[in-house]
This record gives sequence, structure tokens and C-alpha cells, in this order.
Amino acid sequence: MSLLSKNQKLDEELEQRVQNMLADDRYTDHPMREVLEQLWTAVGWQLARLERITNISDRYQNAARERVRLLSRRYDRQIRLLERVLRISDRYQSMLKDLNVALHEASTHDLLTGIANRRLMSECCRQADERSTIDGSTYSLVVLDADHFKLVNDTYGHEFGDRMLVELAQKFKLSIRSNDLCARWGGEEFLGLFVNADLAEAESVVQRLLDSVRSIALDFQGAEVGITASIGLAQHGLGETYADTFRRADEALLVAKRRGRDRYVIAP
Repeated sequence: MSLLSKNQKLDEELEQRVQNMLADDRYTDHPMREVLEQLWTAVGWQLARLERITNISDRYQNAARERVRLLSRRYDRQIRLLERVLRISDRYQSMLKDLNVALHEASTHDLLTGIANRRLMSECCRQADERSTIDGSTYSLVVLDADHFKLVNDTYGHEFGDRMLVELAQKFKLSIRSNDLCARWGGEEFLGLFVNADLAEAESVVQRLLDSVRSIALDFQGAEVGITASIGLAQHGLGETYADTFRRADEALLVAKRRGRDRYVIAP
């Protein structure tokens, strides 16, 4: 038996003895009976008071535990809410990032073909002019125009014409070198910027480009439809701006068309 159990048993035995003595008539006139009865009454009162205090303490502890549980549940709800807010914020930030990328892409690339647009190409040409001024480097511009493209649209429809432009853009993109740039300049006209390329280097790329365009064969109602292109090529000259170089390349393009198309002409 544990010490606590022994003490409890002794207390119960002592309580029973006191109760028996107070109830025994033999001790009615005993001089200590009155003192014992007063002491027993005081002990009972103290026990009752202690029990009330214990009950109050238990109720307070229960109330405190319940409040802790309520606060804990509220905290958990707030944490879950915060987690949802953070997830929404992360998705929102990701959407904003994707939107910014899309907006930048839309501002610098052609929506139909996916290659650079006139705005981006113009900026890159200006940068090429600045490099040329600083270090004397050179570049070449290539102007490509699809031959008889209006006839393609009139014969096969504008949707097919758009497919043809997309194919032309891809052929152009795959034909140039990794550090070069091609762009849709407008309509069926494309522009290529060959960085650090003189006429000999640019001409080899243009020959490859023409052969690639000639290999185009798009299906239209079971028939293959091809296309050719005319190209003007000019190397940037000392003291020129890219607008000057472009003008000479465009004039060479017109010469190529007058000579029968499906060819390139180098600007003097």
C-alpha cells in the first residue's frame, strides 16, 4: 500500500473515532468533549471551505482550459486562413509574373509568327549602330519579301496565307546563326540582322535561306503549295545608320524582284 493510501486510511479511522466519541453518551460530561466538538466543527468548516475553494479552482481551471482550446482553435483557423492567403498571393504573384512576361513578349514579338517584331528589331539595329561607332564592328541587313503573296491570299485564303507566313518565319529563324536576329518587318516582309557579318558571311546565310524557302510545301486540300522569296542584302557602311543600310538593302530587294524574283541581290 502506498504512503498516500495509508495516510488516507488513518484519516478516515481518526474521523470515525472522533465521531464515535462525540456520539457516545459516556463522554457527555467530559471536560474535553466541548473542546473536541468545537474543534471538530471548525475542522468541518475548514474542510467545507477548502472544498469550495477547490471547486472554484477546478471551475477556473476548466474555464481556463476551455479558453485555451477556443484560442487554439481560433489560432488554427487563422493559420489556415493565412496559409490560403499566402497560396493565393503566390498564385497572384505567379500570374503577375506570367502576365509581365506575356506583355513583354507581346511588345517585342510578332503575335502571328512568334519571331521578333519591328520594335525589337529597330532597337537591336540601333545597338548595332552604337557598337559600330565604338569598336568599328560591322553587320549586314537582309530584307526578305514573299513573292506573289497577294496571289496566295486571294487563291487560298488569308488563313492559309497566315500559315505560309509562319512557315517563312520559321525557315528564316532556322537559317540564321545563333547570334543573329530575324523579325517580321511588316506584312509579308521580313528583316534579318547578321551581327559581325560582312557580305561574304551574310551571302552564305542568304543562299541557305533561299534554298530553305524553296523547300516549303504546305498542304491545301490534298495539294502541296510552295512559295519563293526575293532578298536584298546590304553591309553596314562606315558612318551609316541602320536606316541607311536598310534603305540600300530594300533597293536591292526591288532589283531582285525586277530580275524575276526567287533570288537575292547585294546592294552596292
